[in-house]
Amino acid sequence: MAARIEAKLRAAFAPRHLEIVDESHRHAVPPGAESHFRVVLVSAAFAGLSRIARHRAVYRCLAEELAGPVHALALHTFAPEEWAGEAPPSPPCLGGDKGRAAKAPPEIATATKEEDPR
Repeated sequence: MAARIEAKLRAAFAPRHLEIVDESHRHAVPPGAESHFRVVLVSAAFAGLSRIARHRAVYRCLAEELAGPVHALALHTFAPEEWAGEAPPSPPCLGGDKGRAAKAPPEIATATKEEDPR
């Protein structure tokens, strides 16, 4: 799945930097599941776009994967001039019995509500 995500993102965004990390092991999923990914994407296509617009563009690109096996993306999107060489870590898993958005820190709960186009 990571290779498929990489191919689609490279074709759509011509990234200067791209990292895709399968973080499924950090979540309550069966062993071997490829359902949670961290994506760091640096592209000139993001210049002048808000964080929400960038994330929506990635969601559109990966719509097929998100409708199927991919459950979650931790997106870190940057224009080249914003990229400092490192992205913040993904937030902790709050799914399943680990908590709900209401228990999440405000910045995580707000980002989830605003950035998920579904």
